[in-house]
Amino acid sequence: MEEVQIIAGLRAKDRKTTEYLYDKYSKALYAVISRIIFDKDIAEEVFHDSFVKITKKIAHYEESKGRLYTWMANICRNSAIDKLRSKEISQSGKTNTIDDFVYGMESQSGTQEHIDGIGVKELMIELNEDQKFIVEYIYFKGYTHSEVSEEFQIPLGTVKSRVRAAIQVLKKNVARI
Repeated sequence: MEEVQIIAGLRAKDRKTTEYLYDKYSKALYAVISRIIFDKDIAEEVFHDSFVKITKKIAHYEESKGRLYTWMANICRNSAIDKLRSKEISQSGKTNTIDDFVYGMESQSGTQEHIDGIGVKELMIELNEDQKFIVEYIYFKGYTHSEVSEEFQIPLGTVKSRVRAAIQVLKKNVARI
């Protein structure tokens, strides 16, 4: 199903389109959330709320501002961040032990299977190793530019340049599809 058809179907509140959207994008959108929220139950709750929000707010999506997946991923990301900032999470975090965080991170599923579901892996083939590294850490593991710079002793300007270069390559690859 083409993106235009998905958007039209969602706006028409078509059940089959909603099911298709869930089947095609749920793993990738859940991965966006699970990189931010390590607790599986809370991440699933945020995903559910985000998916409902996506289907209800589809009228606000503007094709001229970006792709549907990007819009949906931003809704998921923002919902996850909002949940982390909520009193519910901030108060429960005060009573958690370090083990909760360590084991939560260890049990977190990798994003590779989720990436494959939306075809990003194929798009990354033409990136050089430095660009793949930067994309992996910033976009798939949730690091900031500054965190990558500090942790891997790469100048911040170099990190930003590699991100820009990787985005240019990815744009060319997407244009070919």
